[in-house]
Amino acid sequence: MKRLEILFSDGPHQWRVIARDPQRASALIDTNEYLVAHGDEALLTDPGGMEIFPVVFSALAAGFDPGRVKWIFASHQDPDVVSSLSLWLEFNPALRCYASRIWGSFLPHYGGDASTFIGLPDEGGKIPLGGIELDAVPAHYLHSSGNLHLYDARARILFSGDVGAALQPPEEDALFVADFDRHIRHAQGFHRRFMGSRAAVLDWCERAAAMDIDLLCPQHGSIYQGAGVMRFINWFAELEVGSGLQASRPQSKKAA
Repeated sequence: MKRLEILFSDGPHQWRVIARDPQRASALIDTNEYLVAHGDEALLTDPGGMEIFPVVFSALAAGFDPGRVKWIFASHQDPDVVSSLSLWLEFNPALRCYASRIWGSFLPHYGGDASTFIGLPDEGGKIPLGGIELDAVPAHYLHSSGNLHLYDARARILFSGDVGAALQPPEEDALFVADFDRHIRHAQGFHRRFMGSRAAVLDWCERAAAMDIDLLCPQHGSIYQGAGVMRFINWFAELEVGSGLQASRPQSKKAA
């Protein structure tokens, strides 16, 4: 069963994470859902697939009033990100979803209509929440062509979607990265395959390195904290990506 845990709390401002579901179906990738609350309003990042909606909703409701969730932030269009949208809209038809503008005619396949979605431009933008503002940060082509991350300067937290994700075995799925060298082995294959552009990687790394980040929070796997944040950025900046292209064009054997 997923659980709700507090990551940051400062008066009316909080970050919580809904994480770890050891009872999920083995065919489903595990996901992290993050709740950002300020005052009477809350925003949920990448709320997950329709298959896990009951578990996510139950975990949220056990420690938080789900009626305070006014906004959804979808980093991109994948089913594990936001295919639960129609079920969230059944609970609250007034819910609104922030996402890249290029997905405006794709995301309604999951539910809602044109009024449900708030399209964000390629350069990102500000997202108001209960009297403060969060920043939608460009992360295009990592791995989606319309990809955005969410930065909170007050909490010094960056929700990084698939960037930083790791496919960990059950015995190594702690909420926070404790041993970077051991952990990053579980991130390498995913990043090499799912990130297709070195230019996009370097653009993101430059942006992230300029931010004050205490917690780097990916959609899958453990959370990077403290010095581990910059270690990840530096590791990612040096990584060769696009392994699918390499696999699809094996080198021809040289003539004897």
